[in-house]
Amino acid sequence: MAERNELHKRNRHNGQYDFSKLTENYPPLKKFVSPNPYGTLSINFFNPQAVKALNKALLISHYGIRYWDIPKGYLCPPIPGRADYIHYIADLLNSSNPLEKTPKYRCLDIGVGANCIYPIIGCTEYGWTFVGSDIDPISIENARKIVTCNPVLVHKIELRLQKNNRSIFKGIIQPDEYFDVTICNPPFHSSKEEAEEGTLRKLSSLKGKKISKAQLNFGGNANELWCEGGELRFLLDMITESRKYQKNCGWFTSLVSKEKNLDKLYIRLKLEDVAEYKTIRMQQGTKSSRILVWRF
Repeated sequence: MAERNELHKRNRHNGQYDFSKLTENYPPLKKFVSPNPYGTLSINFFNPQAVKALNKALLISHYGIRYWDIPKGYLCPPIPGRADYIHYIADLLNSSNPLEKTPKYRCLDIGVGANCIYPIIGCTEYGWTFVGSDIDPISIENARKIVTCNPVLVHKIELRLQKNNRSIFKGIIQPDEYFDVTICNPPFHSSKEEAEEGTLRKLSSLKGKKISKAQLNFGGNANELWCEGGELRFLLDMITESRKYQKNCGWFTSLVSKEKNLDKLYIRLKLEDVAEYKTIRMQQGTKSSRILVWRF
């Protein structure tokens, strides 16, 4: 899992992790590092504490983040994949403004989460400013603590609580505001049970043997992993609601985890009479993912 040759060309995590550098910058990672069956240094990616320690080391080493933590049970994101999203969005924005040499874009992260990872990468890599929204007060407060504890992020990231879990943009985007782009990593599943089953299948496939529910210890709470109607319903609602905010946003974008959902999303985009839409493909090792983007 350390080899990542197919990430975006600007992704800092291409190639193998330099565990010597990472453990030097964050010594607590060292206890989780050992040779894998191929003889190269790695960690046990099935151990949430090890993954969290790796994230801290990556954020210190590559992004200058001195403090980062998440509450127990909350989603611990894979940083290389999250960085890919930001780099592809940078390409999208720059293709729309080719004459600007150092554009300072303003972005809205729908569902910023307790980890605040997209704003961290966007701010440190490109100097963008962010508004991050979430329906979970704990996520908002934790993200705010990350921002206030890192001078490189202060005054660049604003956090807003979405008080109506039926709304996405309403109550967050103010009438006179403008964002160059919105980003989102939507809840994948329609229920807790479906989320658990999906994670079990994924882990069993990676480990090469069946994993029991008792062994399931990866993070992710309700609003992070599932919502009523799952990813498809969430994104259909997002597309419909985005029409009302077409003057407030340049591009609307979201990850789409399930390829089978694209056709229905395309139909909704046509019904809403968007000016342009497309799918950006990403590849992270054996994992394929995609970003749906549209504008009016």
